[in-house]
Amino acid sequence: MLLAVLSGFLLAVLTPLLHRLSGHALGWVLALLPASLAIYFGSLVPLVSDGGSLVVEYPWLPGLDITLDFLVDGLSLVFALLISVIGTFVLIYAGAYLRGHPYLGRFFVIILAFMASMLGLVLSDNLLTLFVFWELTSITSYLLIGFDHDRADARKSALQGLFVTTAGSLALMAGLILLAMMTGSYSLSDILASSDPLHEHALYAGMVVCILAGALTKSAQVPFHFWLPNAMAAPTPVSAYLHSATMVKAGIYLMARLNPALGEGALWGTLLMGFGAATMIVGAWFAFTSTGIKKVLAYSTVMTLGTLTMLIGVGTELALTAFIGVLVAHSLYKGALFMVAGIVDHATGTKDLRELGGLRRRMPATTAFALLAAMSMAGLPPLFGFIAKELTLEAVLTTPLWSAFLTLAVVLAFMLVVGVAALVSVKPFFGAVTATPRTPHEAPIAMLAGPVALSLAALAFGLAPHLPETAILQAAMGAVAGAPVDSYLALWHGINVPLVLSVVSLVTGVVLYRLWPRIQPDLNAINTAAARYGPEATYFRFMEGISALASWQTRRLQNGVLGHYLLVLVAVTFGLTGLTLVLRHEISLGFNLSGSRFYEWGIAALLVASAVFASRTRSRLGSVASLGVLGFSVALVFILFSAPDLGITQLLVETLTVVLLVLVLFRLPEFVSLSSRFERFRDLTIAILAGVVVTLLMLAGLETRYFESISAYYSENAAPLAQGRNIVNVILVDFRALDTLGEIFVLALAAIGIHSMLKLKAEDQHRP
Repeated sequence: MLLAVLSGFLLAVLTPLLHRLSGHALGWVLALLPASLAIYFGSLVPLVSDGGSLVVEYPWLPGLDITLDFLVDGLSLVFALLISVIGTFVLIYAGAYLRGHPYLGRFFVIILAFMASMLGLVLSDNLLTLFVFWELTSITSYLLIGFDHDRADARKSALQGLFVTTAGSLALMAGLILLAMMTGSYSLSDILASSDPLHEHALYAGMVVCILAGALTKSAQVPFHFWLPNAMAAPTPVSAYLHSATMVKAGIYLMARLNPALGEGALWGTLLMGFGAATMIVGAWFAFTSTGIKKVLAYSTVMTLGTLTMLIGVGTELALTAFIGVLVAHSLYKGALFMVAGIVDHATGTKDLRELGGLRRRMPATTAFALLAAMSMAGLPPLFGFIAKELTLEAVLTTPLWSAFLTLAVVLAFMLVVGVAALVSVKPFFGAVTATPRTPHEAPIAMLAGPVALSLAALAFGLAPHLPETAILQAAMGAVAGAPVDSYLALWHGINVPLVLSVVSLVTGVVLYRLWPRIQPDLNAINTAAARYGPEATYFRFMEGISALASWQTRRLQNGVLGHYLLVLVAVTFGLTGLTLVLRHEISLGFNLSGSRFYEWGIAALLVASAVFASRTRSRLGSVASLGVLGFSVALVFILFSAPDLGITQLLVETLTVVLLVLVLFRLPEFVSLSSRFERFRDLTIAILAGVVVTLLMLAGLETRYFESISAYYSENAAPLAQGRNIVNVILVDFRALDTLGEIFVLALAAIGIHSMLKLKAEDQHRP
């Protein structure tokens, strides 16, 4: 199992070498890995088909209680099969779609890492490792969306997707930690097996909000939906994989996985139904009103993600059965349709639906399988999408909460989606032939393999739904419900209300498609006007606000004046430290000076006098001399209190410092007063504040001891263990050898850098 999850990373490392060896066949060669993984995961189907599960444990950081544990049950296995099966066809497709691309090898490195990250996410049984893989999907998707980095829109869209999903990830991290605190375990299998009612816990509401913030941003739910259509700046193979089986399904997986543990609370179901229904309507609307074929498909994915979220929120057995049906049906038809969209763009040079028509004569095979996949998307029999659509309608009709509202929302969304399915399958291939930038031609087998296999799978699952149901889908439904589910997938349930509503949505969708050429400009105008106040506009205003804040603080705080930097640093550091000391710590100001000697008072007075003189004198030479006196006084303190080695070091450093400063500063003019009285008073106040806080810290340190002093250990073991009687030397050379070695290494690097700079300067001076 560990090799199966990490094999994508291992193959990514070898991809540059394989690229040189295999050439144009690289996609076929790399596809052998996900194909092998699909076979491996398929071999586990009998294990989970009767509701069983498998937990595989690998110690990773045992000291931190972090393990690489993997949970295989119906839900995780469905996702693993989708990721590996669709990944196989995506890799084959990408090899042909990006043939000749200068960065083809780099693309496969990233997408293999992306696939491995997604497998780790859905199979992980530990909350911490799940979060690690979660973040890896964000990073790799960022690289994939911005793959064409020479395009400004690709870079902008990649950053937008990363910013939105990572912001949610921060909340998710907090939510997962709260969940572990509530249950006492980071193991998903333990959390799911626990009988404790989490919804009664005081942390339940905060935990749910944090987890959903991560899941909803990842799966592009309203109001975070805008990043996903913009991610279409990525190459089409990325879009096909992103929308069908990976990135955007990560949030859906997490909500489904935690549903048995969190679904008992009303907050969970209410939030999921609300966000899901809103996302479903918004996604369907923008899908129908868009013109780019990839944008249309992207917004239809948003609609489906909303549907999946809503069904988890409904939470009934029928709703969770519909959830698994919609999940699988969408993965099959959306993967096929995105590949078809890439074929159309590749063959014609345009993605605009308004510029496409009559392609069926030159692209008959693409037309046939595009129609087949679109029929599943529209919910037409005998495709599997029809079964999922009927189950969804039946689920919302029988939900105990918000039944009328959810039914209306689902029917409206399905009406629009029927129109969308016609737009992507009928509009480009039928009607009058239109002129395109390139002469249309049929796609090669490598690009057709995915649409053919996925659309035929949708047809096979529709004709024989009991086969996938009994094999694995029923186990997946039970995993989401937290208990066995009595499901029944069938192509025909008789004439009933869901069928009538389905027919209504089909007829209305066809009418909307016929009206689309006339109403689309008006719909686009409405979207343009509304976009000025929508979530994406808010995002851009927020980013502009961050830039404005950064510009302001750069002008005010990072203005290049070293004295200003020191002033702010000292004021903030010692101000916060002093406030904490006053509020959190009781400090005793009683001084016991009975044992002090007269020469110690003399050294203290010398320290104070030299510091005051250095700050008051206008002579550079005088200030250097007074600082030297200050340093020698500190050396005397070291010597008096049994630290002669430190005292000698201090004497040597101070002597060298004074000599160097005199050589440099003696040639400079006298000090000139350039600051105002207010500035000098401000600086004096902050300096006094820093001194007082340091003094209080020393007093607090003398009063507080959480552990026994380690000095006794060094005294007892310096001679027997390190054969040395100078304890300081033994500590530096033996007990803290690596620390000292690191310091020596840093000094050596600095010396090399200085030598290089001096050498370069000398060469510049001798250059003619």
